[in-house]
Amino acid sequence: MKADHQYKPRVYQSITDMQRAFGLPKPLHPLISLLDYSHVQITSEMLAPTFVMNFYNITYNESAGCKMRYGQTTYDFDEGGMFFTSPGQPLTGLQTAASSTGFTLLVHPDFLRNYPLDTRIKNYGFFSYAVTESLHLSDKEKTIITAMARNMSDELETAIDDLSQDVLIAQLELMLNYSQRFYQRQFRTRKPVNSALLEKADKLLHTYFTDETALLNGLPTVQFLSDELQVSPRYLSDLLRSLTGQNAQQYIHHKLIEKAKEVLTISNLTVGEIAYQLGFEHPQSFSKLFKLKTNLSPLEFRQSFN
Repeated sequence: MKADHQYKPRVYQSITDMQRAFGLPKPLHPLISLLDYSHVQITSEMLAPTFVMNFYNITYNESAGCKMRYGQTTYDFDEGGMFFTSPGQPLTGLQTAASSTGFTLLVHPDFLRNYPLDTRIKNYGFFSYAVTESLHLSDKEKTIITAMARNMSDELETAIDDLSQDVLIAQLELMLNYSQRFYQRQFRTRKPVNSALLEKADKLLHTYFTDETALLNGLPTVQFLSDELQVSPRYLSDLLRSLTGQNAQQYIHHKLIEKAKEVLTISNLTVGEIAYQLGFEHPQSFSKLFKLKTNLSPLEFRQSFN
């Protein structure tokens, strides 16, 4: 029974239940809570069991020495960082710093009902990123984010009136928009890391299309590529878009077409044989995609080189 229990994470349906279980103060609002680490102490004993929150989580931790596990990946906050999880994502806290600085903002989906943000929040890709892609803030960005957190904390401590929810949601959306901007900055400034990831993606697809993997397994998918690179599909698409102007699916198609052009130019294989070699079930699908991307049919492209 003990072994089974380890594989059944504790699920928290409400913010109140989770804070009570962790020995934290009762939230000021049942559907939104901001935990300021200068006022509450998060310990490893609280977080060690794997748990699932059925609400949004935005955490900023400025302290080194903190570790979290997200899925099968452990992330060490060597320099602090900010991360986001959506409802239903399992987390395991492994280690906390002796003294932490930062905050955790918890927002239940019901708090967003009947507001446009209820739909728009799904468009923020970082909620589907793994914790390994946490947001590293510059000093100026830290000032902006922590000021927003203080404003929300002040609002939560103010007596609730008819505009309280409107104000909090506006502040939340502003924080998300700034986070989106800072992530885009991170994609641009972490060029060595991102370039290495792009180089690895290039090699993976080159191998896939040249060693008969495509012939045996079919067309490579975004999920395949993201799994091999150990990042989430959403993160991969956002990263590739910032580096190449293409999302992950477009990038795969681009590499496929480049390989098709090479084979059409140097081999005598038929269009059908090339289609099967690249992972297509039907040559017509290959010809359609090729013409969509090049404005030429495979045969027209081949003839242009003869």
